[in-house]
This record gives sequence, C-alpha cells and structure tokens, in this order.
Amino acid sequence: MNHAIRFRQVGGPEVLCWEEVEVGSPGPGEARVRQHAVGLNYIDVYHRTGLYPAPLPSGIGMEGAGVVEAVGEGVSDLAPGDRVAYAGGPLGAYAEVRCLPAHRLVKLPEALSFEQGAAMMLQGLTAQYLLRRTYKLKAGETILIHAAAGGVGLIVCQWAKALGATVIGTVGSDAKAELALAHGCDHAIVYTRENFTARVKEITGGAGVPVVYDSVGKDSFLGSLDCLSPLGLMVSFGSSSGPVPPFDLGQLTQRGSLYVTRPTLATYTAKREDLTAGAQELFQMVLEGKVKIEVGQTWALKDAAGAHRNLEARLTTGSTVLLP
Repeated sequence: MNHAIRFRQVGGPEVLCWEEVEVGSPGPGEARVRQHAVGLNYIDVYHRTGLYPAPLPSGIGMEGAGVVEAVGEGVSDLAPGDRVAYAGGPLGAYAEVRCLPAHRLVKLPEALSFEQGAAMMLQGLTAQYLLRRTYKLKAGETILIHAAAGGVGLIVCQWAKALGATVIGTVGSDAKAELALAHGCDHAIVYTRENFTARVKEITGGAGVPVVYDSVGKDSFLGSLDCLSPLGLMVSFGSSSGPVPPFDLGQLTQRGSLYVTRPTLATYTAKREDLTAGAQELFQMVLEGKVKIEVGQTWALKDAAGAHRNLEARLTTGSTVLLP
C-alpha cells in the first residue's frame, strides 16, 4: 500500500498525517508517477493553515520529481520510465505515488537529479517568471530581493547576476548573509539589525531600485515601496510574515507613481507552452552552471511536520526536499 501526507483540518504542523492511500490506474490524460523527491514550499504552509483554503480532507504539496509508471488514454508524449518533474496543482505532492495531469509534467534531463528537480521546479520557475516576464531585468539594473538566502532568493540572486544586474538582498542572520553573498548577492542586508530601506537608499545613492521582489508580505511591504525609484514596480509574490493589509492606493502616488503586482506561478504557467518554455530556460541555466540548486536540508516524507516547523521558524536555507 502506498502512503501520502494528508490533513483533515487546518492548523499547525501537527495536523499533517501519514496515511495509507489507494492509487489507481491513470485516467484519460493522466500519468501515474512514483516520486523520488518532493519539494517543500511556503505555499504548503498557506494551504495547511487555511490562508489558501483547500477542500478538506486534502493532500498537500505542489512540487515533485520521479518516474512515470503508467499513462492513461490520450497521453502520447510520455511513456513509462520517463523521468519527470512538475510544479503546481492539483494538491497532493506529499505522496509516494500519485496520478497527475500529464500536461503539467515536464521531462527532467538525465544530468539533473530527482532532488534537484524537486527543489527547482516551483522556486526556479518562480524566479524565471519574476526576472524574465514580470519585470524583464536588464544588465546594469539594481534589484532588491527579500529572503535572499531562501529557495527562490538564492536562485534569483544567481540568475540576476548572470543577467548582469546588481543584487541587493535582505536576510535574517550573518550566516544567511554569507550564503547569499556566495550566490551572487552584491549587498546582503541583515534586516534584524539594519533598516533595509535606509540601506537600499544608501547603496543606490538615494535613487532607489526599479523593482523589488518581496515574498515576505506584511512586515516588509511599506518599507519595500520606499525602496523604489519613481515608476518602480513592487512585486509581492508571497506572504511569509502574513498577508499585506489593505492600504490606500494614494500611497503609490505619493511615492512616485509606483506599480504593484501580485503574481502567481499558476497564472504564468497556465498555458502548456509557457510551462515548457520556462522549464527549458531554467534547466539550461542549471546545466550551464549559471544557477546552482542548493538543497539545504532533506527530511523523510513521513516527517513532513518537522520540516514545516523548521520552515516557519526560518531555520532553513535554500530548498528543502522530502524523500519518500
């Protein structure tokens, strides 16, 4: 019998249960995948706590990598034995085996491990759309990325550096500052003892930056707006400190006709062609060594609750991978 992590009520990590599950044959347009690695992401916390509601009882997790065991009717571009990876819905990645819509799977290059695949898809595709589509970063520009030592942050630092940008990042400790600096960050601001807004203005000679990438949310939102140059873009793509409260749009006028967007990976990869194009660009960056995928910690899949506790306590660096 196969197992999966499921939850029947929202709450803390303790609501995550290791259960036996029945996995049948793949239906039309589906593939059954035996997973070798599963990615942990902060959106999993949002689902578990109910910030992003899911019908209960529910599986959890949005990212994994493994081998196709069987395909359903109408699936022609995948076959048993193919190495694949994915990011996005439906929920249920915390599982030993699962059936998935085949059009959400991409083939994983042989040169990349399952652990890399599970660690890079959601976070790497997020970095790809942030830097290449939401704000198309150009050489010579300066950016601010919050949580620079996290999974998305480390990828953004490296990718932005490869594009010729200057990278300012915020981190929570000196150890995380060292990690960010080793991965392309030019200026690491330890926000627990420094005012990041003042430091950004100091680093940029008062000019500010054209774009801020912010996955922190409530605690950093207004300070991030103050880091922007006139006509700058605030990209709020996460809420690790809590959701951004309602605010007066007039503040955008007062700060220099600013723009704000709240993008999601689901929107940017809704079309199959966008998913595959983004994945191929990500894989190429990793294969060329321009982006290194850092698996900072691994946990047994059945111990996912412990991994959630560490993530919420900000004790992780890089990506966390759960092993079935």
